Amino acid sequence: MEPDPVGFGYAGAAEAGLAGPARYLAHKYGAIVTCIELNPHRAPGAADLTRRVGLAQRVRIVRGDVMRVPVASDTMDAVISQEALLHVPDKRAALSEAYRVLKPGGRLAFTDWAEHRRLEVADARSMWRGIAAQSLQSFTTYPQMLREIGFRNVGIEDLTADWGRILEERFAMYRKLREENIRLGMPSGDDDFYHSYARLVALVQERTLGGGRFAAEK
Repeated sequence: MEPDPVGFGYAGAAEAGLAGPARYLAHKYGAIVTCIELNPHRAPGAADLTRRVGLAQRVRIVRGDVMRVPVASDTMDAVISQEALLHVPDKRAALSEAYRVLKPGGRLAFTDWAEHRRLEVADARSMWRGIAAQSLQSFTTYPQMLREIGFRNVGIEDLTADWGRILEERFAMYRKLREENIRLGMPSGDDDFYHSYARLVALVQERTLGGGRFAAEK
């Protein structure tokens, strides 16, 4: 018997990317996965990689927008998003679509950046310019939004401490590579991204911003 489909909304105004996590779910757990990818150039690349590893029968790449998902209602057992809702301008619309496509009893699980405290205007602008952070939610407004949409059994896990350590390590590697490129006279990357990345590390370490894992049931 074929396993039931798993809806994989790797969200954002950039969604599934090249569908690596979707292929992992298909390979590791035998899931049938539908990816939603907004970028018209990435979707064919994701499909090509999936064919190359023999998973085209289990991983489907759909060109679409997570705020208007081209998937029938009540068809998915699960909807998953990994640190991509950060880039979605209307998170309520995306999560409402997740609710719509889930079967009764289906599960939603996602990770995202969220506010512990309201960002200052300058920081909000920096997060937008550098990492395209849109309509940030808080650890209070996210679960409230999920319940208003109709989800139940809403759960939250605060990952801020873990993400802070990981983020600091990644930024140190990025800074080292940037400095080496500057020394060699090579392109050093986008300045807005670099400065926003540095500020993001500080905001997480001071617990203004943080990371969370959210789960709910239809």
